[in-house]
Amino acid sequence: MSRGTKIVATIGPASTDLNVLIRMIRAGVDVVRLNFSHGKAQDHIDRANLVRQAAAECGREVAIMADMQGPKIRVGKFEGGKIDLAKGDKFILDAKWGENGELGNQERVGLDYKNLPNDLRAGDHLLLNDGLIVLVVDRIVSNEIYTTVKIGGELSNNKGINRQGGGLTAPALTAKDMEDIKTAMSFQADFLAISFPKNATDMEMARQLANIAGEPYGHKPQMIAKIERAEAIPALQEILNASDGIMVARGDLAVEVGNAAVPALQKRMIRMARDSNKFAITATQMMESMIFNAVPTRAEVSDVANAVLDGTDAVMTSAETASGRYPVETVEMMSAVCIEAELSEYNKLDADFLNVRFTRIDQSIAYGALFTAHHLRVKAIVALTESGSTPLWMSRHNIDTPIFALTPSVTTQRKVSLYRNVRSHYLVQQGTSAEVLKQAEDLLVAEGLAKKGDMIVVTWGSPMGQAGGTNALKIVKIGEFS
Repeated sequence: MSRGTKIVATIGPASTDLNVLIRMIRAGVDVVRLNFSHGKAQDHIDRANLVRQAAAECGREVAIMADMQGPKIRVGKFEGGKIDLAKGDKFILDAKWGENGELGNQERVGLDYKNLPNDLRAGDHLLLNDGLIVLVVDRIVSNEIYTTVKIGGELSNNKGINRQGGGLTAPALTAKDMEDIKTAMSFQADFLAISFPKNATDMEMARQLANIAGEPYGHKPQMIAKIERAEAIPALQEILNASDGIMVARGDLAVEVGNAAVPALQKRMIRMARDSNKFAITATQMMESMIFNAVPTRAEVSDVANAVLDGTDAVMTSAETASGRYPVETVEMMSAVCIEAELSEYNKLDADFLNVRFTRIDQSIAYGALFTAHHLRVKAIVALTESGSTPLWMSRHNIDTPIFALTPSVTTQRKVSLYRNVRSHYLVQQGTSAEVLKQAEDLLVAEGLAKKGDMIVVTWGSPMGQAGGTNALKIVKIGEFS
């Protein structure tokens, strides 16, 4: 296996084509993101079916992430589609403007979030269009927010609004999100990304809704918390505890906490996720220039590489693959950067285990496999798994030995697609432990992942077929069961 860091790619108009999607998957896409901020329910259902078809063509299991829109607070529409604001201009955000069809103009514009006037006070700074425009609140009169332009620019239809420092009361789950969760569960999305959670309760509520919506299909998705609110930072540990993983959503987060604070927060969030046995995705503008250009900037290459060195499980594309000119090339470049960055990683596995306390048998087996593989320099670690927990624990530590999750569950195959350094293969696992070990050996050899005489470390549960039952570890030389 040449790349441990996973790639999440957003699909849209530029990539909603079977041949393009097949090429993207072959270039290295592990998870496809469906952005529910755009499109209708049927659009997402159709794209999910297309992903499954493309993955089958490639002979791989590719997971699907359904990314909820959340309470995106936006301005309304303008008469000419846009206006230009200059420094010093007076401008009104009006929560009632547009109720009778009025369009925005040079003096005022409507809001899609009607409670915004209640969340603000004089002196607050509002950042529009991802922080490119800054308004200072002068006063609030009923439904009207009177502001002065501090940093001007072009303001067009439906651009987002953030309050510097956070503090907006909009709930993480909107009525639209609740309907979108039902849609996502109808095609059994493997991951559900929740936008703007402020605390564990937001994630617990989302999980409950997803589990209820998925019950008719026997499906429970993995829950991802998108960290993009200032309020989420002090609550990060409780959000992690209530989630399966997090997304370092650097766009809105940077607008709320300031660009300069984001790099250190990124490192902290990834470290906390690994320490909590959760996965982390780093997102936003990673290869932004490739929307229009065939090659990235040096700064973008460094950004992706640094995320890898921070220990992220996955890096993510947005507009680069959804609407850009070079979706396949973006994935190819991102994969190449990840591979190079991983070659320079420092392996500190021994130090990781100095103060570790094992609380479960399967967890201790996972760590024992890592320690053994590291010191014996084996060819691979093989986890015979039902739930995917054992390879998750293994993937929390840097090791240059590939980890193969062999599972009879397609759901588990897709789940581990976000775990760093883990690749999944389907294996039924019927028979005695010796027979299953032989099946695992045969699979590795057939796939060209190992050859006769190679040493591997294998973990499994006895009796076979019980989730969370990993209790055995064996050092195996390929060919000894022949």
